[in-house]
Amino acid sequence: MTPDQTPTEAGASSFAVLRRDGSSLVVERPAAGLVQVLHWGADLGALDDDSCRELGIATSRQSPPGTVDAAWQLTVLPQEADGWAGRPGALFRRSDRPVFPRWTTDGFDVSGASLTATATDAEAGLRLVTTLSILEGGVVTVVHEVQNTGDGGLTVEWLEVTLPAPKAVDALTEFSGRWTREKSPHTGPFPRGAWLRQTRRGRSGHDAPHVMMASIDTPRDRSGELWAVHLGWSADVTYRTDRMPDSGTVLGAGEMLRPGEITLHPGERYETPACYFAWSDRGLDGLSARFHTYLRSRPSHPHSPRPLVLNTWEAVYFTHDPDFLASLADTAARVGIERFVLDDGWFLARRDDTRGLGDWIVDPAVWPDGLKPLADRVHGHGMEFGLWFEPEMVNLDSDLARAHPDWLLHNPAHLDTPAGLSWRTQFVLNLASPDAYAHVFGQISALVSELGIDFIKWDHNRDLVEAVHDGRYGVHEQTLAAYRLIAELKATHPGLEIESCSSGGARTDLGILQVTDRVWASDSNDPIERQDIQRWTELLLPPELVGAHVGPSPAHSSGRATDLSYRMVTSLMGSSGFEWNIAACTEDELDAITRFAALYKELRSVIHTGTAVHGDLRDPALRLNGFVSQNRTEAVYLIASVATPEDSLPERARLHGLDPDRTYRVRVRDEIGSAAYGWHHPGWVLRGGVVLPGSVLGTIGLQLPALWPAQGMVLHATAI
Repeated sequence: MTPDQTPTEAGASSFAVLRRDGSSLVVERPAAGLVQVLHWGADLGALDDDSCRELGIATSRQSPPGTVDAAWQLTVLPQEADGWAGRPGALFRRSDRPVFPRWTTDGFDVSGASLTATATDAEAGLRLVTTLSILEGGVVTVVHEVQNTGDGGLTVEWLEVTLPAPKAVDALTEFSGRWTREKSPHTGPFPRGAWLRQTRRGRSGHDAPHVMMASIDTPRDRSGELWAVHLGWSADVTYRTDRMPDSGTVLGAGEMLRPGEITLHPGERYETPACYFAWSDRGLDGLSARFHTYLRSRPSHPHSPRPLVLNTWEAVYFTHDPDFLASLADTAARVGIERFVLDDGWFLARRDDTRGLGDWIVDPAVWPDGLKPLADRVHGHGMEFGLWFEPEMVNLDSDLARAHPDWLLHNPAHLDTPAGLSWRTQFVLNLASPDAYAHVFGQISALVSELGIDFIKWDHNRDLVEAVHDGRYGVHEQTLAAYRLIAELKATHPGLEIESCSSGGARTDLGILQVTDRVWASDSNDPIERQDIQRWTELLLPPELVGAHVGPSPAHSSGRATDLSYRMVTSLMGSSGFEWNIAACTEDELDAITRFAALYKELRSVIHTGTAVHGDLRDPALRLNGFVSQNRTEAVYLIASVATPEDSLPERARLHGLDPDRTYRVRVRDEIGSAAYGWHHPGWVLRGGVVLPGSVLGTIGLQLPALWPAQGMVLHATAI
């Protein structure tokens, strides 16, 4: 059945086959109950109703009628009444009584690669709308919306999205981490029974699950099947798997709701965050290709060249001196910087992190002439001007908190917590309060207009603790209000770009990226740490959405000293920039930065639009990240070491993604400095390059030098 076919009459089973970019969903509307996903994964072709019916028979445990102890097919919202012993897809209650829905599907509408199924339970007073879509790239999204059609309040304890995975999956990969070491992967045996991974931080968190992947065998870069899920939500989440001995296997996710957080009055609705699913039969790179293709297809995706940034945080911290910062802007323009961002420390009383948050007024004690002279100087150099804000937070030592203590999103008793336990001496401003929202919007919008701000670094530096709004948990409303505020600022000021920073990479999900233009991957500018942080952030996000800066040496976050060329190679993995007092650099360093700026501007069109590839290297000390242009005429490969290599003769690096039928010239781009190649130098490196067919480069590869720890090289392949 093709997507535009009309389902059969009510009372009989009908089917829809959704297909796009190598992925497909086969969905059945049974004679009774909710719709069922018979298949999610590889494109099965254009199946007709008879083939779908045969598929259902071929893959089901038994034919109906099933009994409660023999669930024969899982629905889009599995529940106990189906004979499902795993975690229910939803839990509702009215007052103190549980609600056990008995659904009737009375709507089954297909448009292109999207299906909307509507189900009701008149007696329970429920209406459920489920939308399944295959987006560009083959990414599947699923959204549930529940409406209270009955009398009295309906409490939604949880409402989660699941899709089936094969029983053959035997490995589960998910992520954790901490500040300055985000996106740390962990792979283990696929858990038996119902398994949950939750975050309760009011933001995604440094330990966010990020992407959860079920696979057959341990995931590899370039091969193997896997099924993955990501929740597009910037607050508390639940990731789940269910592998029951007597039922199918599912994985999914949903918003983690606190008790009583969502109570629907008659007629009100709750919609789940979009849950993104992707299947790949080409390993991790195939998964990334799907997510990157989808994200780049969005109308809101930034399509202009990603500017080279200088951020002032690690250059000056809170020590703002207008004359010095003006000279720093002059130096930035000299070396080729395109966006100058003034970080924390410019507003009232902000000499450290204990005061001022919430008072978005330029401090005349530090900036007697305001920020306009600096903004004009930056713009006069042809650079964009950016400014740091933390709009969702407030210090108690601020005019705002003194005037409006009722605007804080906390249990009042939480304010009695000793200052040292308040998390960076800051608290959360309740943006779900219309007055607080209007105040913050007004102050920020006025500065954007006055200064011609092109870019906002939007920070969020603490977890939400005992977040109370109107007498109940307020994380859900706070998150939606933050989304609205960002979207309204951008709508009011066309062309304004906003970066999501949250103590580094604690909010890098597809929810925040519906309204922002890039994320800050980590507060660590240590390039060794950054190699893996950026590689695993890139599993979901294309590099143009990921801020990657060159910091000073030694790194402020780790104390580790590294060579400038290595820091620059690592910065090329994303949307590049500097977070460093470059005014203190030597002339040789400034020359290297200038050469790097030119190289970045030359190569970013490939890095920021190309297909990401990785090396599947055996040696744990080595990293290979590549970017191949869509027409495969050009590619950039970044090779780096993070430790001493295992062997004195390292392995060869296969340059994946090239056209096997084309010939390429591969050369080392050493404008930013030559790596110390250890104890041997392959002939092609000494000669400055090699000319070979793509088939050879992708199959045999190039002999790597024995890189010392923390060394890197940039390879540039061009078709001839």
